[in-house]
Amino acid sequence: MSGTTLAEWLRAQEDPALVALLRARPDLATPPPADTAVLATRIGSRASVARACEDLDTLTLTVLEALLVLDADLAPVDAKAVRALFGKTDVRPALRLLRARALLWGPDDAISTPPASRDAVNPFPCGLGRSVPGLADVDVDDLPEDERRVLRALAAGPPVGQTKDATRLVPLEGATTPIQKLLARGLLVRRDAQTVELPREVGLKVRGASPLGPVQAKEPALGTVERDPATVDHTGGGAALELSRHVEALLRAWSDEPPPVLRSGGVGVRELRKLARDLDVDERRAALLVELVVNAGLVADSDGAEPEWVPTTQTDAWLVSAPEHRWATLAQAWVDLPRLPGLIGRRDDRDRLLNPLAPELNRPAAPRDRRRVLEALAALEPGTSVTDPDELAAVLAWRAPRRGGRLRDELVRWTVEEGTAVGVLALGALTAQGRTLLAEGPAAAAKRLGDALPAPVDHVLVQADLTVVAPGRLDPELADEIALVADVESAGGATVYRVHEGSVRRAFDAGRSAADLHELFRARSRTPVPQSLTYLIDDAARKHGRLRGGAAGSFLRCDDPVLVAEVLAHPAAERLELRRIAPTVLVGPLPLAEVLDVLRAAGFAPSAEGPDGRVLDLREGGRRIAGKGRRRTAQPTTPSDEQLGELVRLVRAGDRAATTTGGARVSVPGHLGAGPSATLDLLQRAARLGRSVLVDFVDGHGTAARRVITPHVVGGGVLEGVDVSYGEVRRFPLHRITSAALVEDDGA
Repeated sequence: MSGTTLAEWLRAQEDPALVALLRARPDLATPPPADTAVLATRIGSRASVARACEDLDTLTLTVLEALLVLDADLAPVDAKAVRALFGKTDVRPALRLLRARALLWGPDDAISTPPASRDAVNPFPCGLGRSVPGLADVDVDDLPEDERRVLRALAAGPPVGQTKDATRLVPLEGATTPIQKLLARGLLVRRDAQTVELPREVGLKVRGASPLGPVQAKEPALGTVERDPATVDHTGGGAALELSRHVEALLRAWSDEPPPVLRSGGVGVRELRKLARDLDVDERRAALLVELVVNAGLVADSDGAEPEWVPTTQTDAWLVSAPEHRWATLAQAWVDLPRLPGLIGRRDDRDRLLNPLAPELNRPAAPRDRRRVLEALAALEPGTSVTDPDELAAVLAWRAPRRGGRLRDELVRWTVEEGTAVGVLALGALTAQGRTLLAEGPAAAAKRLGDALPAPVDHVLVQADLTVVAPGRLDPELADEIALVADVESAGGATVYRVHEGSVRRAFDAGRSAADLHELFRARSRTPVPQSLTYLIDDAARKHGRLRGGAAGSFLRCDDPVLVAEVLAHPAAERLELRRIAPTVLVGPLPLAEVLDVLRAAGFAPSAEGPDGRVLDLREGGRRIAGKGRRRTAQPTTPSDEQLGELVRLVRAGDRAATTTGGARVSVPGHLGAGPSATLDLLQRAARLGRSVLVDFVDGHGTAARRVITPHVVGGGVLEGVDVSYGEVRRFPLHRITSAALVEDDGA
């Protein structure tokens, strides 16, 4: 059966169909093809066919394999023969999709597929072996059971098997095993000394009424539960606040004690376990937090001889941001993360443990695969929860079985787990802020989360056991004050803080007075302030600040000479090199911050004061290094329909130029000799006579092309004229023109 070539079929297509093809297969447009022949060559390349198959669903891929079973890559076949292989299953939509992607072409009675399809899709399509036409009428029903058992095993696929019985061929009379007998009958083909293959015709006979084997014609069912969207969003908002709290604690911990960078890269197991203990989370969540802060640009490798993971200067801006903006930064960092945190804790091919931030976790395709999972959830109605991530993995596997590699199904589970931890997902559904993040970006998502979160509360509930309950998200000013005077004991919808002597002293060290703390709890507590809290603050205040320090290096002063003498008699005084210069004043050469730390460790309660006698806050702000920016994976730009339409016009122009007859050509070999002047003379003569010229040139992408031009202006290093195929004026740099010839027939 004869058929049209791919190039001929492409030339017959309407421009909108070619634009749709280039949008579906963007690799075909880079660099722009010079004409349809070049485009057809790219369409049929193995790499392009394999890439085009990545987004095909299981049924469409099976239809493509069925075409290969019929050898449509060798000669055109009738679409009726393809449909006959599928019985009652309607494969017309799949055929239309394959045709739209140029994976098949031609009329229905003579369709073809690119020869590269067999290697790019499956060397054994539908689990069937290569054809042996002489076996088309073979009868396998009368064979002994042991031989039929071998045929059934190979017919189920793959059609090749390893066996020592293929070492040599023996006549049927001398055959002793089923495989030797089948080889002797010609029902198996010997490929080498250890391999046999079941011919396609025999496999089809064995399969009988199911020539293609089991066909998954429909998408697997996905179990879902309808929930109140507000409940999903509220749950996700709580997870977002918890994420922000944990990241803040991580940044403060690493500001004080940055973990070292392993020689192989990443964070060590000991440091990860310490972080998990400090944050009171499991190691899996701690590892995800580490990956997020680095990808968000909040932590970076300090480089140098002994590099450490240190918070960057971007940390300070993040810490003072509103909770919704904090979350949006982290959520976007997770969506764009070009790594697989789910691999942390596993071992590589060399049995080495994979740590957080290890280079082995890099996967450039991870953001694309992660978005694919999230977009599948976004396609469901708001509040629709997926009950089982494995079912979602099965659905996505049916929709694109060639995507994701060997970690395809696990990546779905990891995305659901991580998305829930980040607050993009909740209760198995995509939150409203998660939908906004995917569709509009982090700024809009932050606003959406801010609208969803309950309004900040401006009060707390002080309990008799010295706990302080925040019945919701505190406003920033109150949250800072409570965090200064109390430690978080448990977090959640209501955060519980505990006040103790150390936390009260911390507030005093930061410059708060006893009166300030009494007023804080009196004004902000909706419950009566217990007497035990009042006593705790007053007792700490009596001890705090009696001893004052300043810079001498440093000095200490106290109105009580007895306390000064006590300090001077302590062993710490010798270490600090303190000396008395007056009954109530000590001085020393060391920095004041160090002096205060040593004295506090010795059981004293000094405070720092400034020149005006006011208490100073000498707490360290933590280490910072210059930010290195977020880790980003370059995303290919998507051309517009107008750009693709222009490219199609270029292809059409190339086709016209290819069919235009030109006279004697003037070439420019290496821009040497008389070539440039001869070319310039020919172009100028064509401009004077109003003749068209067939021009060969190299475009800005380095691609050779040919156009029919009617020159208007030739000079200044530029040829300007009307592109005959376009009917528009175009400009060509003369140095890019490689040859030119007068068109023999201007009407061509």
